[in-house]
Amino acid sequence: MKSRAAILTQPYGEVTIDEIDLPEPAPNQVVLRLYSSGVCHTQLHNRRDPNLKAPFGLGHEGTGVVEKVGREVKHLSEGDLAISTWVPRTPARGATFAEPTGATYRGETLNARTFTWTEHQLAYADFVVKIEPDTPKDVSCIVGCAVHTGAGAVITTARVRPGDSVAVFGVGGVGLCAVAAASILGASPVIAVDLADEKLDFAREFGATHGLNSSNIDPVEAILDLTHGGVDFAFDTIGVRQTNEQIVPSVRPGGAGAENLGGTAVIVGVPGNEMTLDPGLLMHTQRIFRGSAGATYPDRDFLTFLRWHKEGRLPLDRLVTRRFQLDQAAEACTALERGE
Repeated sequence: MKSRAAILTQPYGEVTIDEIDLPEPAPNQVVLRLYSSGVCHTQLHNRRDPNLKAPFGLGHEGTGVVEKVGREVKHLSEGDLAISTWVPRTPARGATFAEPTGATYRGETLNARTFTWTEHQLAYADFVVKIEPDTPKDVSCIVGCAVHTGAGAVITTARVRPGDSVAVFGVGGVGLCAVAAASILGASPVIAVDLADEKLDFAREFGATHGLNSSNIDPVEAILDLTHGGVDFAFDTIGVRQTNEQIVPSVRPGGAGAENLGGTAVIVGVPGNEMTLDPGLLMHTQRIFRGSAGATYPDRDFLTFLRWHKEGRLPLDRLVTRRFQLDQAAEACTALERGE
C-alpha cells in the first residue's frame, strides 16, 4: 500500500512530504493508521547527522489504530488503539540497532525502525503498545517519547523515592515530564532550572517547588544553597555541554566508606561529543554519573502515564503548545529549532 510521509532525502536536507510504499506486514509486524505524532528534538539531530542513511523516515512517537496484524503478533488485534514508540516492549540487553521495516521510498529502503510522521506506519509489533480505546488520540502520542524519556529517567534510572531532592535542568517537554514524575513520587524539593521565567512558572504547574533562571544566577551555587549541599538527583534534559558539566557538582557529595555514596547525576538529553569534568567529583565523593535512554517498561509504564493524565496529575494537553498538519512538517521543525 502507499502512504504519505515526512522523510529526509539527504543529511542537512529539507523535510520532504511524499509517497512511500508499505509491503504487507511480516509475521512480527503491524500496520497502523496514525492520528498523531509528537515533534521531538531528535528529528533535528537526525537532520544534522552527516552519517544519516537516507531516505530516512521521521518521527518515533505516535498514536494510531491497528489496521493489519502479522500472524505471530498476539498482543494486538485489528481495531486496537495503540502507541508506537522507539523502546521495545521486550527488555533487551546490550545495544539495540534500528532494523528498517521494509517500507521503501522510490524503490529504496526507508531507513527507520520507527517512523510516525506518516499517515500509515509499518511497525515491528514489539514497539507498539495497546492502550484503552477512550484514550485521547491527539495527545497520547507524546507518551511514546517525551513522557517516558523524562519520567522514565526519574522512575526507573534514578529510582527517586519520597523525600528525595531533585533538580531538573531544562523544562521543555522531557524536563516537564521529569518534574511531574518527581513530584508525583513525593520528591521535595523539585527544582526547575531554565533560561526563561515563563518556562519556570509553567514548571510549577507540573510540580516544581522552585525555579532557577540560569541566565541570572549560577544554578549550581543556588542548588547547593537551597539544599544545604546538593540534591539527591540532578537531571540534564537538554544535553548541551554547559548543563552536562553542571549536574554533577549539583548533587550532594558522599565520602569514604562502603555505603557513603553521593548523589546521582543523569544525562537525559542527547549530548554533544565532549565535555570537561573534574574526576575528583566522582572519586573523592562517590557521586554517580550516568545516562538514561528511554528507561521504560512500555506495557506497564505507558498505562501508568495515561492514568496520571486521566487523574489530572500529568496534563498532557498542557504539554502540547502547537499543532501541525503532516504537510507542515518542515514548519514544525523550524518552530522547534527556534524554541517556539
